[in-house]
Amino acid sequence: MQDLDVFFKKGELIPAVVKDVNTGEVLMLAYMNKESLAKTLETGYTWFWSRSRQELWNKGATSGHLQKVISIFGDCDDDTLLVNVEQTGAACHTGNYTCFFNRIY
Repeated sequence: MQDLDVFFKKGELIPAVVKDVNTGEVLMLAYMNKESLAKTLETGYTWFWSRSRQELWNKGATSGHLQKVISIFGDCDDDTLLVNVEQTGAACHTGNYTCFFNRIY
C-alpha cells in the first residue's frame, strides 16, 4: 500500500473530487484526512472528514446512498484526490443526484 503521508504534507485535509465512474459526472467535493482515506481504502466505500461536525462520516451510511470506490487517483501535486465511484441513489444531501446543480454561467 502506498504511504498516505505523501498526501498530507501541506495540511491535515485533502480535497476529494467524487465522480460517477459510469456517467463521468462530478458528484461532490468533500475532504479526507489520513484516517478517512485509510478507511476508504480498507472498506472500499467512501469515508470523509466532516469539517462542520469535526468527525469521520461514511457517505451513505445513514441514507443508504453509498459510494462504492472503483479507483482513486492523486493529482500531479499530491494535494487533491479524484475518487471514481458507483453511486447508489443521490450523492447530495439535498436529494439531488449531484451537488453541482446550481448553474451560475
